[in-house]
Amino acid sequence: MAPPLSSWPWASLGQYKYVLFGALVWKVVQEWREQGGLPLGSWWLHLLVLFAVRGLTYQFWFTYGNMLFFTRRRRVVADGVDFRQIDAEWDWDNFLLLQTLIGATVVNSPLLPGLRQLCLWDPRGWAVALLLHVGFSEPAFYLAHRALHRAPLFARYHAAHHSSGVTQPLTAGFGTPLESLLLTLAMGAPLAGAFLVGHGSLGLVYGHAFVFDYLRAMGYSNVEIVSPRVFDAFPPLRYILYTPSYLSLHHRERRGNFCLFMPALDAAFGTLDGRSWALQRAAYDGAAGGGALGTPEFVFLAHVVDIMSSMHVPFVLRSLSSIPFANHFILLPFWPVAFAFMLLMWCCSKTFVVSFYYLRGHLHQTWSVPRYGFQYFLPAAKKGINHQIELAILRADRMGVKVLSLAALNKNEALNGGGTMFVNKHPDLRVRVVHGNTLTAAVILKEVPSNVREVFLTGATSKLGRAIALYLCRKKIRVLMFTMSSERFLKIQREAPPESQQYLVQVTKYQAAQNCKTWIVGKWLSPREQRWAPPGTHFHQFVVPPIIGFRRDCTYGKLAAMRLPKDVRGLGSCEYTMERGVVHACHAGGVVHFLEGWDHHEVGAIDVDRIDVVWKAALKHGLAPV
Repeated sequence: MAPPLSSWPWASLGQYKYVLFGALVWKVVQEWREQGGLPLGSWWLHLLVLFAVRGLTYQFWFTYGNMLFFTRRRRVVADGVDFRQIDAEWDWDNFLLLQTLIGATVVNSPLLPGLRQLCLWDPRGWAVALLLHVGFSEPAFYLAHRALHRAPLFARYHAAHHSSGVTQPLTAGFGTPLESLLLTLAMGAPLAGAFLVGHGSLGLVYGHAFVFDYLRAMGYSNVEIVSPRVFDAFPPLRYILYTPSYLSLHHRERRGNFCLFMPALDAAFGTLDGRSWALQRAAYDGAAGGGALGTPEFVFLAHVVDIMSSMHVPFVLRSLSSIPFANHFILLPFWPVAFAFMLLMWCCSKTFVVSFYYLRGHLHQTWSVPRYGFQYFLPAAKKGINHQIELAILRADRMGVKVLSLAALNKNEALNGGGTMFVNKHPDLRVRVVHGNTLTAAVILKEVPSNVREVFLTGATSKLGRAIALYLCRKKIRVLMFTMSSERFLKIQREAPPESQQYLVQVTKYQAAQNCKTWIVGKWLSPREQRWAPPGTHFHQFVVPPIIGFRRDCTYGKLAAMRLPKDVRGLGSCEYTMERGVVHACHAGGVVHFLEGWDHHEVGAIDVDRIDVVWKAALKHGLAPV
């Protein structure tokens, strides 16, 4: 049997837990009807607004802390947040829900008569609240926190909170009901005292809640923002205001630094970790000993797909970026903001860091070119996009990156010859530029059943289509190559061994494949075009975006992808529509190139002879087909 106050009573409700606010919403609706307008003096309304504002405070700090292009040099802990921690902290806002319900109970009781007369501002209340915070909240939290670190309370109530390896603003809310009640006491006592002496105000409630949450979220942000020079100029401030480094030491080592916000109590009781200030300085300056992200050894250079998917990044909503991308209604209100950011990036942005993970001790990062999918098809944008990619390659070269893999349209043949342009322009590059399409071709080809003797191939003269056709014809598999260009078809056919050329057949109509049940799709197919496939057909795909499955009597494969090795660390976001731990095959191809230590660039046409080599290398290093 679980100890009392160790689990949330509404845990079984899942995402429907917010129905508990139904009574508050009904109260607001009733007052709205009675007053004929929005009841601005309603405590029920203010409780709901406070819940939203407080949640946004933690979200603001979360967004800032995970904007690696701003904060990667001032991180306290360099590790990434993995899916296990994200799932554990999924209901991080339970404490806000609890405190809102407690607030509603207090408002509905006669305990604090001062609540009945709503005052906007009273400076005397601030003075009372400050005295009570310093004289009661800080000591009470300190003593309770130390008690939670002793057996058996730690294992029952506090161990889960410390199981999060890297502090995040949302980690501040991850805990048991007992921990949240103790936090509520520390936060609520100054407010209750101010109202009891008749000096409470609406401004105090909002202000105190904001400052309290702001400092909590800042401490858990894993990013140093206060310069050590401020503490050097005013040394007593070290004992008045804690820092993310101060809290991080406590969270990881659990031996000291128990205070709420004021390290003075730790100093008084001998629990202050003497390394706190040195770590704070190292983290702020990005020096050795801090958690600044170092130089990556592998970079995956991606780009934004569209406006909706631009919000599927680790620094926006963690609950969305940690699952495969899909269009959610919750994102629609933010579409104008995302559109404005698109215009801003188009005007004045450069390639930036999006996410990272560690594989066998090596730092891998994903960078993004600040361009959207549709812009790659604008003739006027071609030069600017190539310039952005070139700058990213040169930056990676200066940093000492070993392999840079081009994603999706960044290696478009019409744009830069699959990366050839950059290698030819900069022959002395130390960084290896890779398009990863060799492994992409391998993944697609390994999905084709061994008993298949005929396939229908669209996008047949593209870089991938060519490699797939040449590989299959060597296996004596008949390939119906859909293309209108006899010249391009004949060029590919001549590349095949003489004895295999007969297996390459040019077709110009979809009707030619009406008896073929294996379609490899490299070009978008409309519902009308898909209807030519016989029942039971399986559509293998390398077209972006993937075709829509209109046929219920057929099956549809996903884009070529591979699962990263099991020893990957700090991975906490999904790559576009891929499942957790799965990356596009071109990303995986770059990883294999790095792990193998290959010294050649992989750009331009795919070397068909290397398809099996790359596939075996991927399996050897623990990458797995999905």
